[in-house]
Amino acid sequence: MAPSHDKDRVTLFDTTLRDGEQSPGISLNAQEKLEIAQQLARLGVDVIEAGFPIASPGDFEAVQAIARGVEGPVIAGLARAFPEDINTAFSALKDAERLRIHTFISTSDIHIQHQMQNTRDDVRRMAREAVAHARSFCEDVEFSPMDATRSDVEFTAEIVAIALEEGASTINIPDTVGYAVPHEYAAFIARLYELVPALRGAVVSVHCHDDLGLAVANSIAGVLAGARQIECAVNGIGERAGNAALEEIIMLIATRQAELGVHTGAVTREIARTSRIVSRLTGYPVAPNKAVIGRNAFAHESGIHQDGVLKERSTFEIMDARAVGLESNQLVLGKHSGRHALAQALSELGYEVSGAALNQAFRRFKEIADKKKQVTAMDLEALLTDELREATAEQDGYSLEFFDVESSTRRPPHARVGVRVPGGELLEGSFGGDGPIDAIFHAINVATGVDARLREFRIGAVTGGQDALGETSIVVEVAGFSGSGQGVSTDIVEAAARGYVRALSNAVRRGRAEGEAAGADPAAAAAGTP
Repeated sequence: MAPSHDKDRVTLFDTTLRDGEQSPGISLNAQEKLEIAQQLARLGVDVIEAGFPIASPGDFEAVQAIARGVEGPVIAGLARAFPEDINTAFSALKDAERLRIHTFISTSDIHIQHQMQNTRDDVRRMAREAVAHARSFCEDVEFSPMDATRSDVEFTAEIVAIALEEGASTINIPDTVGYAVPHEYAAFIARLYELVPALRGAVVSVHCHDDLGLAVANSIAGVLAGARQIECAVNGIGERAGNAALEEIIMLIATRQAELGVHTGAVTREIARTSRIVSRLTGYPVAPNKAVIGRNAFAHESGIHQDGVLKERSTFEIMDARAVGLESNQLVLGKHSGRHALAQALSELGYEVSGAALNQAFRRFKEIADKKKQVTAMDLEALLTDELREATAEQDGYSLEFFDVESSTRRPPHARVGVRVPGGELLEGSFGGDGPIDAIFHAINVATGVDARLREFRIGAVTGGQDALGETSIVVEVAGFSGSGQGVSTDIVEAAARGYVRALSNAVRRGRAEGEAAGADPAAAAAGTP
């Protein structure tokens, strides 16, 4: 069944793992998706859209793992209005404690004519058949008329009525290309309520993209028009300019609850940690001036602002940093801390680690603790995430075994690397470059025999200070398929090498998975989504 809520409760539908993962360069494996889903459950989201199961074997595996391993939220899977899509979605979701099939079809004439090359009659038939088929598997079915805001409202209403007749319990109204403005979006939803009286017996959902920077504003406008589900993504990631940002939606409703008259079930103190986990695993950094979770969100440079905050915080702050968990960068361990202290600190951060995994994490912690005076919560999160990436790479991808690099102003840089393949074989390669990092990247290509091309390379610090952990985010392209990877180390050259190997592995893995998917269904990998 759909999440229960009173008339003023807004359901949080998180699509980080589906729409968010469709952001260019993001390639999450099943373990990384499961980690994010478990954190979303801690955050208190009501519905997790775990993926698009028919898109690839990897997506199916991830949705299935989340359905089996995450308790609390409803687990949803996306399916086009095709029987095979819906069958595959149910197969991936069937072990979930609570499941939802989310099916969709376009209602705008521009999509019907140019993308689908169908007619309105085809859309009527396919919508009816799709919802009925999904309803035969489960009670909780969501239907989306894709590109609704550029559709004829009367035709959209007709399709919505059909979906409700066949048993859909949630109707989502997507602003698929981020075209709407708030008053227009609210009016569209209000008109649907007028044209389809049965809509008042269902949950109306909003799904807004940020192409014109209005995703959050449009979502709230939809809520004020009567919608009670918001579809959003952590850090606002997603197709093109992204989705409505989950953290902004949560804190906007919490901060202006009296004026909006609605509330959510979110655990706001988990917001910052959720943002950091998604940023690290996707390789998408959070802008310093990002609302709610950017590092400047609660910083004050102006003397007037600083003076006001020191006298009374509410003079220039409408939220408390502690409410979103942004005070967590505190000292938790030192170099003399033992294995038990590390396990307890990780447990407080939400990670239950034991056995071989704890031993490996402890080894990395000691290496870092010898180089850093202070090890913070953010350092521990970065280290553990890095260890999870390494464990995954050892199972089904390349992993960095060693590197040697020579570089000076008097002779050209030269690097030699060792890369281990999944079967255990050690491959070695050497090459020069414009600098030590460039040389290492070329040497990795030589060792693996993969012609990976660097597309993006970013370096950041996990925390402040001269001894901060360096974190790299890298996107490479292999045979037309992109993959992202991240690396963490006090040595930025090592962090770059780790990130490059992982990005290369993900690009190769994505090319293989999408090739398999295309063999089964050529349209699946490139299918449009709400």
